[in-house]
Amino acid sequence: MMPVMGETPSYDDLAGDLTGGRTLVEAEAQGDERAVEAALRPRTLDELIGQDRVREQLSLVLEAARGRGKSPDHVLLAGPPGLGKTTLAMIIAAEMGAPLRVTSGPAIQHAGDLAAILSGLNEGDVLFMDEIHRMSRPAEEMLYMAMEDFRVDVVVGKGPGATAIPLEIPPFTLVGATTRAGLLPSPLRDRFGFTARLEFYDSAELELIVHRSARLLQVEISADGAAEIASRSRGTPRISNRLLRRVRDYAQVRSGGDIQRREAKAALKLYEVDDLGLDRLDRAVLDALCARFGGGPVGLGTLAVAVGEERETVEEVAEPFLVRSGFLARTPRGRVATATAWRHLGLRPPAGAAFPGGSGGPATLFEEDPD
Repeated sequence: MMPVMGETPSYDDLAGDLTGGRTLVEAEAQGDERAVEAALRPRTLDELIGQDRVREQLSLVLEAARGRGKSPDHVLLAGPPGLGKTTLAMIIAAEMGAPLRVTSGPAIQHAGDLAAILSGLNEGDVLFMDEIHRMSRPAEEMLYMAMEDFRVDVVVGKGPGATAIPLEIPPFTLVGATTRAGLLPSPLRDRFGFTARLEFYDSAELELIVHRSARLLQVEISADGAAEIASRSRGTPRISNRLLRRVRDYAQVRSGGDIQRREAKAALKLYEVDDLGLDRLDRAVLDALCARFGGGPVGLGTLAVAVGEERETVEEVAEPFLVRSGFLARTPRGRVATATAWRHLGLRPPAGAAFPGGSGGPATLFEEDPD
């Protein structure tokens, strides 16, 4: 269960938190990390850093709803993990002065599960449903009516004697979050009055987030130390906060507690996060692709075996960032390393090797850097 408003730990309680996960730069929350994140989350739209367009649009939606004295339209938040969908849901509830009820798509496997949740709502409540695309189909069909008419039909009995009992639901606001908006059926997407697509953050925004989190954690950090952490955070606030906590641990144990660029670089080197944000798994994938298979194309299964990981780990943890950063390309024949990957590893590609165009254009020949 994810944390709800009013159940966040104090900043002093964070001294010994551990991520307990596979990799520091994985965008999904790891272990008990959600409780740790809750203490660092902004509480209002004014405190939110980045996502300027979404923040302005959402501010208008909420202010207009407050002016009418009604619940705002249902909100869909879409985007990669770690960009602040849960934070925005909490902010919506706080801005409306309403309780936040939290659930998730995988937890709703039957229509009865959803009916039980909806029947417990009060007027004006905000219901946050994470991973809404993973909800069961029967519950999804019940949700259509609940969102549009604030009513659900509960079926009692089985067979010819079954009857549908209408259950009225007080007006509420559903905030759905998804990392895969394409898996949502059109009838469900159309019932959201406002859809926000969250984008990756730039380095300047991440630096501000690192400074803010450092203040909450009561850690002294220099501007160049924050910049070093931000530059390796893959455009994701969750990762920047996670790296900050690990750098904090390093500085506390080995250099007196204050974080300068030297401490940040040394800590991230220890945790195997390089200058571009690649970790051990990312480099293992690129090394296997280039050093063992000549740059590809290589099938996903073969690549996973070569690095000693599951297919899902390579595809869902490593590949998204490698593709987005131009290190790897997916082709009909398999995964292919780009010229950027060869350069980053310091390897020489085969003579006359061709690489996919960086923007979907034709293949380009590798050009060696001048000596």
